[in-house]
Amino acid sequence: MAALSPKPVPVPTKETQPYWDGCKQHELRIQKCADCGHHQFYPRLYCTQCMSDRVEWIKASGRAAVLSYTIVYRPVTQAFAADVPYVVALVTLEEGPQMMTNIIGCPPEQVKIGMPVQVTFDDWTEEISVPKFKPL
Repeated sequence: MAALSPKPVPVPTKETQPYWDGCKQHELRIQKCADCGHHQFYPRLYCTQCMSDRVEWIKASGRAAVLSYTIVYRPVTQAFAADVPYVVALVTLEEGPQMMTNIIGCPPEQVKIGMPVQVTFDDWTEEISVPKFKPL
């Protein structure tokens, strides 16, 4: 059972609820266009490639590569003070979309551009699990 989080907790919307439902089940879900096959993240009502409204939710592989990152030494708020230093990264999912996340499971100085990573989940509350990535 996850404790209440002192961190700001995401509030799901109609468009993002399937994503957060997946995270709660420790599944990374992204959208795929039923018309053109384009994968996208973050959730939208329309395909960003062909503008079709036939976007479907699929379970992503969870594999990615680090595209860019920074190491945070000064927390944005006190809620993140216990986490410093931590890595904020942009990763490219195996399916193509990019997402911002944290890299965990290794010392921050070991993170490298191109490093292969795999999704894992941090249970912040009973309803919200946040995807993070760890080295493969």
